[in-house]
Amino acid sequence: MTDDFASMMKKMMEQGQDMARAFTPSFGGIDPKAFEKLFPAMPKDMLEMFFGKTFNPEGLDARTRFLVTIAALTVLGPVGEPQIRLTVQNALATGATKREIAEVIWQMSMFGGVPAMQKALEIAQAVFAETEETRP
Repeated sequence: MTDDFASMMKKMMEQGQDMARAFTPSFGGIDPKAFEKLFPAMPKDMLEMFFGKTFNPEGLDARTRFLVTIAALTVLGPVGEPQIRLTVQNALATGATKREIAEVIWQMSMFGGVPAMQKALEIAQAVFAETEETRP
């Protein structure tokens, strides 16, 4: 990536975040980590019960539901940051791989735009790093 392109992308990200704050004034005060304290990652069996096969036994499993949710939240852009963090954590807990999560986010660039995709990838990478730190 050239310096000019990196500078342009940085400015686009800043403008997108400024726009999100203008449309959603509370955005500036959201602490993604505080949101996680309200809803920590659930055990896999609970995730499957609530988000998997309980309501539709022949339907999507919890892993797939979380991947679909990550896609939708990515398109929302920075407004969905706390929810993306939590959903990535839960997707990992249900067996989704880091690569699958990244691919879902990349796929959404054509629908939500590159800045939204980039922000979601940054959030996912932070969760991946935190997950690695907490493992024995």
